[in-house]
Amino acid sequence: MESTTQQFKRCDLVKATGRIDAHTAPQLTEVFAAITEAGRFRIVFDMSEVDYISSAGLWVLIDTRRTCRRFNRGDLVLASVSPQVHRALELAGFYTLFGVCETTVEAVGSF
Repeated sequence: MESTTQQFKRCDLVKATGRIDAHTAPQLTEVFAAITEAGRFRIVFDMSEVDYISSAGLWVLIDTRRTCRRFNRGDLVLASVSPQVHRALELAGFYTLFGVCETTVEAVGSF
């Protein structure tokens, strides 16, 4: 998995490429932690190029969302979710927990 981050005026954009599994989930945790430790809690996660997400990856998303929403500071919004990942989120029952946008532009504009 590779990830890139981009800071905007109202939020941060994180884009991941490849698989998010038990091996790569700690890397994603570090990326999200760097953003939240800097005091920024509005995050858009572009998942357009994520092929697979395991339960470890799902828990990273849940934990990051919890951190962002604590004390009404912000939120984690998913953007451009691929069909495979969409199915995984639905099967786990997590799809309704997240704000999901069709495009990254729409997600960034939601803040």
